[in-house]
Amino acid sequence: MSYRISVVGLGYVGLIHAVGFANLGYRVLGYDVDRVKVEKLRRGSPTIYEPGLEEYLTRALSSGALEFTDNIEDAVLGSDVTFITVGTPSLPDGSVDLSQVASAARGVGRALRLKRGWHLVVVKSTVPPGTTEGLVAGILEEESGMKAFKDFGVASNPEFLREGSALRDFFKPDRVVLGVRDERSRDTLLKLYEPIEAPKIVTTPKVAELAKYASNLFLAVRVSLANEVGVVCKALGVDCYEVLGIVGLDHRIGGHYLRAGLGFGGSCLPKDVRAFIRLAESLGVQARIARAALEVNEEQPRRAVELLEKHMGSLKGRRIGVLGLAFKPGTDDVRESRALDVIRLLLEKGAEVYANDPKALDNARRLLGDKVKLVENPQELVDAVEAVIIATEWSEYENLDYRGKIVVDGRRVEGARRTAKVYEGLCW
Repeated sequence: MSYRISVVGLGYVGLIHAVGFANLGYRVLGYDVDRVKVEKLRRGSPTIYEPGLEEYLTRALSSGALEFTDNIEDAVLGSDVTFITVGTPSLPDGSVDLSQVASAARGVGRALRLKRGWHLVVVKSTVPPGTTEGLVAGILEEESGMKAFKDFGVASNPEFLREGSALRDFFKPDRVVLGVRDERSRDTLLKLYEPIEAPKIVTTPKVAELAKYASNLFLAVRVSLANEVGVVCKALGVDCYEVLGIVGLDHRIGGHYLRAGLGFGGSCLPKDVRAFIRLAESLGVQARIARAALEVNEEQPRRAVELLEKHMGSLKGRRIGVLGLAFKPGTDDVRESRALDVIRLLLEKGAEVYANDPKALDNARRLLGDKVKLVENPQELVDAVEAVIIATEWSEYENLDYRGKIVVDGRRVEGARRTAKVYEGLCW
């Protein structure tokens, strides 16, 4: 059987999966409440930047495998399996806002009331353990009038995409985790993922949900530990990249996520660590290591600004450039970017801030407004300012001329090291 798939929510995760499944040969209906987004995607114009996405989107549309709609009933009734891929942002206390998940489940449930035959609903959004079997299944039952795990399936299938390499991660993942309670849901998902060569781990929904949080917590702790080592290296006057390079050669440790610098950002690690802390606290557990990882991460932007003050004194009225606004290269995502924290600190100091990013200027403009001068050409930015903080390691910044400038490098850009008048690495 060739399953028909619907994807509810066309943000980063949803769009990558809609395009990915369509390129595997499945018929895919992508749904989003945002009609402007839907129309743009119908024209073949991606709503996010991701290497290769436009090519894969065009191919899927041209083959007829992928369609987009703003009608959730059309999406559900025209498919056999529905993936819920909406956002789960942080609430002020660090816990997870599940309002989008609940809204999506209500829409899917109402559509299921109109459908004959069995249907599988898969939660791909990052949610606290118990959400799939509790909140989502309960809403689906309420709206559809049917019984979960009997009249329709409900499963958890967390995503492990890395922005900047998301399509590669979709087609060649390290693992596919399937959280199921019934055999039909298990067999459907195993068949659906058959074209993808990767270990398929079949477990319970609660284990699958927690595995996603635990994975991101481990990554966040590695980054913060590397940064803490970097602070000691800086104090000793040694290169932390040399130290961490030696550490990473130990097969028990490995070299991934050992790059010291401004810290981690993006849509996953910060919010998922906060959510893990809140989950632990709700269970009476003190998540001391997770909390420390966040504390170290929050310190890094402040340290970058302090290094600038070391060479310039007061920053009031000084022209300071920030190179890089996306939280990492290869994406236009500025959510929880360390660059935005650097900019906030510079503005608090009274600096006149200029900023550049090859892909994220539009997204940054919506957040920064007219507080910062956004410059499209990075060399023009460097020429216009007295000092630069490098916040994202875009390859475009390697070949700039930093002569005569003070540079605080938060990402180890060798071009700046070679040409800057004064060069300060954050952790070396």
